[in-house]
Amino acid sequence: MADAPHELQLPLMPVPPAPAPLPREALYRRADLTALEFETTTDLAPLGGLTGQPRAADAINFGTGIAQQGFNIFAIGSSAAHIQQSVRARLQEAASGKPVPADWVYVNNFAAPHRPVALSLPGGRAPALEKAIHDLIEELKISLPAIFEGEDYQKRRATIEQGIQAKNQAAFAALNEKATAQGVAILRTPMGFGMAPVQDGKVVPPDAFNAWPEAEQQAVRDAIAALEKELEETLRALPRLEKEARDAVRTLERETAQFALAQPFEELKTGFADLPKVLAHIDAIRTDLLENVQLFVAQDAPSDNPALAAMRLGGTLERYEVNVLVTQADHGAGAPVIEEPHPTLATLVGRIEYLQLQGALVTNFRLIKAGALHRANGGTILLDARALLTEPFSWTALKRALLRREVTIEDISRFMGLTTTVSLEPDPIPLDVKVVLFADRTLYYMLASLDPDIGQFFKVLADFDDEIERSPANEAMLARLIAGIAAQNGLKPLDRAAAVRVVEHASRLADDQEKLTLLVERVQDLVIEASHWAGQSGRSVITQADVEQAIDQQVRRASRLRERGQEMILRDVALIDTTGSRVGQINGLSVLSLGGYAFGRPSRITCRVHPGAGKIVDIEREVELGGPLHSKGVLILSGFLAGRYALDRPISVAASLVFEQSYGGVDGDSASSAELYALLSALAEIPLRQDLAVTGSVNQHGVVQAIGGVNEKIEGYFDICVARGLTGSQGVLIPRANAAHLMLRADVVAACAAGRFAIWPIDTIDQGIALLTGRPAGERAPDGVWPEGSVNRMVEERLARFAEARRGADTKADIT
Repeated sequence: MADAPHELQLPLMPVPPAPAPLPREALYRRADLTALEFETTTDLAPLGGLTGQPRAADAINFGTGIAQQGFNIFAIGSSAAHIQQSVRARLQEAASGKPVPADWVYVNNFAAPHRPVALSLPGGRAPALEKAIHDLIEELKISLPAIFEGEDYQKRRATIEQGIQAKNQAAFAALNEKATAQGVAILRTPMGFGMAPVQDGKVVPPDAFNAWPEAEQQAVRDAIAALEKELEETLRALPRLEKEARDAVRTLERETAQFALAQPFEELKTGFADLPKVLAHIDAIRTDLLENVQLFVAQDAPSDNPALAAMRLGGTLERYEVNVLVTQADHGAGAPVIEEPHPTLATLVGRIEYLQLQGALVTNFRLIKAGALHRANGGTILLDARALLTEPFSWTALKRALLRREVTIEDISRFMGLTTTVSLEPDPIPLDVKVVLFADRTLYYMLASLDPDIGQFFKVLADFDDEIERSPANEAMLARLIAGIAAQNGLKPLDRAAAVRVVEHASRLADDQEKLTLLVERVQDLVIEASHWAGQSGRSVITQADVEQAIDQQVRRASRLRERGQEMILRDVALIDTTGSRVGQINGLSVLSLGGYAFGRPSRITCRVHPGAGKIVDIEREVELGGPLHSKGVLILSGFLAGRYALDRPISVAASLVFEQSYGGVDGDSASSAELYALLSALAEIPLRQDLAVTGSVNQHGVVQAIGGVNEKIEGYFDICVARGLTGSQGVLIPRANAAHLMLRADVVAACAAGRFAIWPIDTIDQGIALLTGRPAGERAPDGVWPEGSVNRMVEERLARFAEARRGADTKADIT
């Protein structure tokens, strides 16, 4: 039994008001600098630093003012926002009021030379210590040899040596007397000492000795054996006597050196009496000097060859010198602000250098070099996060230093197992530093998602705004910022009209009438170029014409691809109609951004329909040229059709949508309204005007939504129309929400004011389809019927015919 008929409750669609083209004043907003009285920017007080960035300024003030661990700063924003320069100026201002940090030096560890000792001194005093010790050693090189060559020392040493020599001679004399009494002579030979029988004062030859009676021979042999034992004992005593001599000489040297060192070392300690660790090191130097005083009295002077000096670790006078790692002597007042543009592991935490000598790598404590963390200790270090992350081991080394609160010099070659050279293990240096990283937002959010430590070490986020509200006060602030840019870069001043034009261009850069860009680099580049063109024209002041020329030249340098694209359209290679009307065909608008330059271009969008299962085929997606956002926009069209037409039956249409002559990827939903217009045209079989281009996204209720790049899109289509000749009927349909974003070129504004081109703000699809077809979209009556001849009526009737055709096809299939 058939279902009982029921009444459909259809939604009533309000009739949208007919849109009117935007007036001239809505296409470009003039700057208002009436609050400033000036003829040129030299009359303005310049601004710089964190101008227009209250959020970021508060974050940096907080981060620099809090001393607790982990409250380091991560500054993020656009790469053109001059974050680095702005932050540096604020950090230097904050650092100027902080105390001067300590100096750090490395000195020799006499007990363990491979582990140099780090000493801290009040800021600026390390060079004084280095010079004082160096001067002392240089003085001792002269004074000690002079003392040891003096008459008193030489006499005392001669007495010691003569005494030892006398003991040796006495021992040998006694042994000789005893041997002579027994008829034996002690002979010195090249092989040592020997003994032979003596008769009548002469050595008996072996033949004569063999002729002696056996008893006499045996007696001589026994005497010689006994004398050899005594000679051996005497010779054994000689090293002991020589050691006694050496000990006596060493004692004499120590006594002499101790007397000579007393006054110089006391004078040295006087200058550092308030530094116990320095005094302890001075005492260690004195002790080592007393143990190694022979270094000063050696006949050969120490070599000045640095390689040889490095080779003899702990064995040259260099061992007493001081390696000044970091000093604030030349820094001035306040804490340091260090920027490291190339944060490798070595430049970040320091390094140990080596000298190559005869195929070997040698080093000593004087070859220890400071890293950026050492130089910034007690102050602030500014690092580019991208550069830091691209250097091996640097990011983990920084986190390790912040966690341990000390800087340990690490060798990358050891991490990678590239060398087994004996190296040094310097004392780590306590770390008290504020780290400021800067990066673009994408890098920060990616790092935050991949490294959980980011929240532990960088608790303060300074997010730089890309734009600010456009108000007279902020326009005046930007004018003063422009004055600061001109002054800081040594540029020509801008007259009033030029400053106004730059402020207006800042709004264009923000793509919003109600915003001003804070991307200082782009504004600075414009002022620099305008100053150049003013100089080329022989002017001492930048005028509006110079600013216009700078803008035009910036576009011209980057517009080769835009011009080639326009040429293809004008030669009918890329098919774009700007006159007439076509069914299922419309001019959509897109934006291409290449190398920081964006330009708009029209694209032909076509649609074909036939009975089917309600599927809208996105050809771009089918061939994998469409991105996810574009595919989403196409799928929304199905929801729009299902929610508006043929509510008592399924949608029985198959449609295909395509960007004609598109050979690259397509993404974004800004063409979804144009695709819907093409779809409605194909269903209603009503032609669309080709002298109009369309941009805007759409939702399932038919509301046209804002998109990006509206200025570039309008200008891209306008250029094609100008090249073919303006007819007065051409124009662009944009979402009404985008009307506040218009900052169009002067020629576009002039054409619209003259009625030769038009910009229509659109709220709904019904408004747009009425304008494109010249027919009313129609409003559904209370009985659910669309007005006769309306676009919506024709669409619904076509869908009904498709449904009947499909039902008939399904019935035949069932019978078969």
